[in-house]
Amino acid sequence: MKKLQDILYKVAIKQVFGPTNILVNELVFDSRNVVENDVFIAQKGVNVDGHLYVDKAIALGAKVVVCEKFSFDKKEGVTYVRVEDANRALAIMAANFYENPSTKFPVVGVTGTNGKTTIASLLYQLFTKAGYNVGLLSTVKILIGTKEYKATHTTPDSISINRYLDMMLEDGVEYCFMEVSSHGIHQKRTEGLSFAGGIFTNLSHDHLDYHKDFATYRDVKKNFFDFLPTSAFALTNIDDKNGNYMLQNTKAKKYTYALKTVADFKAKILEKQLSGTLISVDNTEVWTKLIGVFNIYNLIAIIATAELLGLEKLEILTIVSQLESVNGRFQYIKSDDGITAIVDYAHTPDALQNVLETINNIRTNNEKLITVVGCGGDRDKAKRPKMAHIAAFLSNQTIFTSDNPRTEDPQHILNEMEAGVSPEHYNKTLSILDRRQAIKTACKLAVTGDIILIAGKGHESYQDVNGVKSNFNDLEEITNCFNQLKKN
Repeated sequence: MKKLQDILYKVAIKQVFGPTNILVNELVFDSRNVVENDVFIAQKGVNVDGHLYVDKAIALGAKVVVCEKFSFDKKEGVTYVRVEDANRALAIMAANFYENPSTKFPVVGVTGTNGKTTIASLLYQLFTKAGYNVGLLSTVKILIGTKEYKATHTTPDSISINRYLDMMLEDGVEYCFMEVSSHGIHQKRTEGLSFAGGIFTNLSHDHLDYHKDFATYRDVKKNFFDFLPTSAFALTNIDDKNGNYMLQNTKAKKYTYALKTVADFKAKILEKQLSGTLISVDNTEVWTKLIGVFNIYNLIAIIATAELLGLEKLEILTIVSQLESVNGRFQYIKSDDGITAIVDYAHTPDALQNVLETINNIRTNNEKLITVVGCGGDRDKAKRPKMAHIAAFLSNQTIFTSDNPRTEDPQHILNEMEAGVSPEHYNKTLSILDRRQAIKTACKLAVTGDIILIAGKGHESYQDVNGVKSNFNDLEEITNCFNQLKKN
């Protein structure tokens, strides 16, 4: 039990009805989960307004209601707190409730369109290999030391973030690396947290169904850096045209990384292969299992962050050569008869182009590049024709298929993708609605030496059709295809 007045510390309050020197149980923003003596925070969501469920929460035992407006009758024995912004209030209250765990060990946030998962996950790997107890909050999974928890969002809700950080504190975690999404920033989920550092990867077309335009999307990312404290570092990819913009108003110490331009942290690519990349960092050659220019940017960010957090350069570079690629990020397998398959999460035009250009820069062009790709339903529609155009232009054969259609008609999604294909590429594109069948078809079309890219879902272990998530994993599907080829 916690005292309400302590939980409300630093919250922008407009009105209070009822006592605040009372003990409360938990913070809850979903009325269905309320129990006796809880605090119910009524948030205005994208689809649901929590203010409509205040009476239900009180009926289930809520002792306190935090809201932005009083659009209901107040009941005896309940404390009502009206705030300016319920999302921000929840974030601050959650941090207070768990006694601000983010202030007790370094938490580093990673934001940008692409590379967040890779950077956060590889920092977890690097610091673990360096002998530290490390925490990870990522799209793929949540790790507290070696204990794993299932991730449901890129950036969890404010209560979950602080609960996980509190669990990390109890477990003796010394560093935490965390993905910070544009949704999470916009919905104030990370407010109330104290970050030791922030990393900007890059910015390209994504989530414009939510943010409406690119400038809004960009400025939401920038907000993360605007609120970093003076004690933190802000590390930006200076080769990205938005890199400098992110740091314009930050109070944090500014650092840059790059491959092309003058920067605080820099690397040079010496050799590219499908098995890895040879790079030079401060005149030291390092072999990494990571593949592609985009991944070398991620690697420089990792090296820079480790150095800014106090690790020795030689130790960092030694461990870098041991780092394994992240699940669903340029993950590749080879069949017995020499067909290579690559599974990648690339679900934006920029990410897909990066992956395809990486493959084309490494291959000899004596083999075919077959791409299987789809676009998610109920999401940014503008990127569908762009992704289809990129796939058809940079591949020898492209198969358009379902990704996670969600509540949309999968055929309608494919039609919108097909509209982006230039006439000269029509003859090298196919559309197969069933993703499993599309992957099988790619297998049948491939011969020894060919490369199959399966893009869009990466690490995901499900396919979402009409709100029903069924088991589906791209790597498992292509492995099954290769095993079938072996039998035949």
